[in-house]
Amino acid sequence: MNRNEWPDRTLTRLDDNSFAVQQNPMKKLTSICVYCGSGQGNDPAFEQAAFHLGKTMADEGLRLVYGGGNTGLMGTVARAVIDHGGKVTGIIPEFLKDREVMLKEADDMIVVPDMHTRKQLMFDRADAFVALPGGVGTLEELVEQLTWSQLGQHTKPILIADIKGFWKPLLSLFEHMRDTRFIRDRFNVNYLVADTSEDILPMLMASTRHHVPEEGDRTITEKL
Repeated sequence: MNRNEWPDRTLTRLDDNSFAVQQNPMKKLTSICVYCGSGQGNDPAFEQAAFHLGKTMADEGLRLVYGGGNTGLMGTVARAVIDHGGKVTGIIPEFLKDREVMLKEADDMIVVPDMHTRKQLMFDRADAFVALPGGVGTLEELVEQLTWSQLGQHTKPILIADIKGFWKPLLSLFEHMRDTRFIRDRFNVNYLVADTSEDILPMLMASTRHHVPEEGDRTITEKL
């Protein structure tokens, strides 16, 4: 058998000339990608949650990976990390530098040519993903990671921070998709849900500690 490895996948060529892809155990959590709005929203609880998450990430020595902006919840979570001694990687497309007001205080700011490069780098630099309240951009980024996970492309934890019930309509839609069999058991959509910002890091850390692939876990076989 010939074997190649990705950070969270093992590709093995089988004797019948097919490939089997098996997910590997998660490594230690060192960085978290946070998706969130470039606005504040209309409830102070959203900004409070972003601040608390940033502070606790800094306290735990976890690097923030995010979209690089200085406005809204994006700015709140990033400044909270920086103000409490943490590290921040911002990844922002050239055309958004002015609109989202690039955060110059980040110790690692990467300007990229387009959104596709931004999203790929955010994925590459992060060990887990958190979605705070946000708009359609936040929703799109969250759903993309859920889709990649569903299709067996990664096993990094994905957590939906349902602050003040913000994501309840989306969670209800997922249940509707299950009920109508558009999300099926074999290709389930896996995510964590935290009701408060205090629950986010404990849930992610527990997830990375306990994730050991079982036989057949997210295994995909493709014929050449």
